[in-house]
Amino acid sequence: MNADKEKWILLVVLSLIWGSSFILIKKSLDHFSPYQVGALRVLIAGIILMPVAISKYKLFPKKHVKWLILAAFTGNFIPMFLFPIAETKVSSSIAGIINSMMPIFVIIVGALVWKFETTKRQITGTFISFSGVCVLAFGGSGDEGEFKLIPILLLLMATLCYAISTTTVKSKLMEVSSTVLSAFVFSFVLFLPSLIALMGTGFFSTFSLDRNHLTGLMFVSLLSVFGTGLAMMMNYRLLKVSSPLFASTVTLLMPIVAIIWGVLDGEKLSVIQFFGAGIIIAGLIFLRAKPNIINK
Repeated sequence: MNADKEKWILLVVLSLIWGSSFILIKKSLDHFSPYQVGALRVLIAGIILMPVAISKYKLFPKKHVKWLILAAFTGNFIPMFLFPIAETKVSSSIAGIINSMMPIFVIIVGALVWKFETTKRQITGTFISFSGVCVLAFGGSGDEGEFKLIPILLLLMATLCYAISTTTVKSKLMEVSSTVLSAFVFSFVLFLPSLIALMGTGFFSTFSLDRNHLTGLMFVSLLSVFGTGLAMMMNYRLLKVSSPLFASTVTLLMPIVAIIWGVLDGEKLSVIQFFGAGIIIAGLIFLRAKPNIINK
């Protein structure tokens, strides 16, 4: 399969998987705390990928270990906690919409850290989308009109972390295969931190094999296997056959999937929030019209 066709297939499949992650987080929160959801999500992925990591340990990129650690924590640890925490206050639809800001952060991080070129169009698009985020933050949730600044900031922080990870992988870790890189991230780098975090939540002293906990474990396992382990392998592969900005375009399609799941689950967006979401998408489309970011 040629690279151009492969990148579009990966883009669509990733959009479906990651767009469904927000509703799985919401369902998991019905059974576990946000900290337990985050820790379980990483830990389960580490357990599943452990055989691959052990069998390929000789390929561990020792000379790039600091970049591997940075990419692991910013892309696969910190956001795994920030999203569940935020989703205790905002809907899964809103979380999916805010996550669509990732291309903007890729542009910012790429320009400031990795010296990617930035155009006026991209800067203008960034400001347009940022204004949409402000509308969402002040838009409330339906009839409540509640101020949502803190959870919105948490979601933006998580999205920034994703951008840092994406540009780091593209710039420093492309020599490692997608599957092996995912295995190293979850099994070697993040396994112990996630286990410690889970122990700190008191999970092992409260978990029991009852209907409530087993149902929650099912949702977290689906989230971990598909939304974390498999999706990260595909994302690393997408970075190999495309650019960081193209890879981050997956977040343009994710909100559509997230909103569909949210509506099916009974979530509602206010008119103001729909307006804010429209502004964000418009800004992203504007900055993507003529992409000129070049990885030097």
